[in-house]
Amino acid sequence: MTTYHCPDCGTRAPTSSLTWCCPECRGPWDLDFDASPVPLTALPGRVNSLWRYEEALPLSGPAASLGEGRTPLVELTGNVSAKLDFLTPTLSFKDRGAVMLAELARRLAPREVVADSSGNAGTAVAAYCARAGLDCTVYVPEATSVKKVEQIRAHGARLEIVPGDREATAAAARTAADEDGVFYASHVYNPYFLHGTKTYVYELWEDLGGRLPEAIVVPVGNGTLLLGAAQALTELHAHGLIDSRPALVAVQAEAVSPLAAAFRAGAGELLGGTPTRPAPSRLPTLAEGIAIPRPPRARQILRAVREWGGTFLTVTEDEIRAAQRDLAARGLFVESTGVACWAAVGAWTDRTAVVPLCGAGLKTGLAP
Repeated sequence: MTTYHCPDCGTRAPTSSLTWCCPECRGPWDLDFDASPVPLTALPGRVNSLWRYEEALPLSGPAASLGEGRTPLVELTGNVSAKLDFLTPTLSFKDRGAVMLAELARRLAPREVVADSSGNAGTAVAAYCARAGLDCTVYVPEATSVKKVEQIRAHGARLEIVPGDREATAAAARTAADEDGVFYASHVYNPYFLHGTKTYVYELWEDLGGRLPEAIVVPVGNGTLLLGAAQALTELHAHGLIDSRPALVAVQAEAVSPLAAAFRAGAGELLGGTPTRPAPSRLPTLAEGIAIPRPPRARQILRAVREWGGTFLTVTEDEIRAAQRDLAARGLFVESTGVACWAAVGAWTDRTAVVPLCGAGLKTGLAP
């Protein structure tokens, strides 16, 4: 195995340990891993899952796989296409990263796996831990969608419903993660998750014949899909596998948009006291999966968007509702978080773009 390193203070730790964050500054880990070029011409004969990009992945020979990845790419307009990442084993893109965490945990054989989530990441970790034969506890906020809670329970995970918001949930899980013998399957703190989500862009690159759209548009809360996408873009460009540099465009709900506020202010990190505006629902926004007021990787997210010539866009609650119904009328029932990007760029005509449809509508139902 390789090593973790802290991008803020340079501390290192072996990935064979259960140290879930930097012991010096408590920040998220990055991974010391150099991907090798993925040969486009060799891909047609490989396994039909994200593990086909083996040269780019820090783990190989998985036992925890459920066939995740290789989701369809569907044209919606002349300029905008959608990648149907809700067509994965647990019905969200989080499967891409969860399989990496479960596979790593399986090899480390901890006493217990702990995760925290607003729903989808917890569901994915629960499913892949079940596949790997690992005991798992998932912490979720009390406002989590009923169907997501039911799905987590169905996979056999112990469920801890935390009074309060997403940050209170994360704090409870991290307290548990500090106990001996616990593997923290954090989609935010553990970089293996990002090496799973980067396969989203590798699939785009393969399906488009070795090229990419002019813009890759992703929803951002904790930024796990965006940072994975940035990692893939960096690797593909460094290996000479793409000539152009797609813009990396981030979308947030207007009601909870701390990263967009920082970006527009020209800041390199979150602004102090960034306000959130209440929306007419039990959560600050219908897009519960990206309602993150203080993402731990904020500096990395802001830097990645700037490095890849992107920007931040925000969408209102009415725009989210309209986008969900519009996609449903096109045959695609997507949860309210997963329609944010379509709400933001569905009318684009000046450049090509791909948006992810990240979670199935059955997880939350139609937005009220």
